[in-house]
Amino acid sequence: MATISLRKGNTRLPPEVNRVLYVRNLPFNISSEEMYDIFGKYGAIRQIRIGTTKDTRGTAYVVYEDIYDAKTAVDHLSGFNVANRYLIVLYYQQAKMSKKVDLKKKEDELTKMQDKYGISTKDK
Repeated sequence: MATISLRKGNTRLPPEVNRVLYVRNLPFNISSEEMYDIFGKYGAIRQIRIGTTKDTRGTAYVVYEDIYDAKTAVDHLSGFNVANRYLIVLYYQQAKMSKKVDLKKKEDELTKMQDKYGISTKDK
């Protein structure tokens, strides 16, 4: 019912609201079907991507067809308990995600430069 009132009213959504959700703290053994069961209750889903590598396990991206469905899912599923783990459901923000990648890349470059020139960061 909340989504119906949101759609009919001329409600402005906050700028961070997005159709793409970033989900953290998932059980490592969760299946795609379980994800569709949990998130499908709040609207039509376009795509779900579950992390499978060592760095991305326990995370997923959920893409809804409608922005209001995504907002409802965030409102209801943040803190939802799945297999004794509380989900963290956030709106995907490209700028924040790319900053994390850039920081890692810069740290790697710095380490290579330190190795190349024999600079040690350890206190003597």
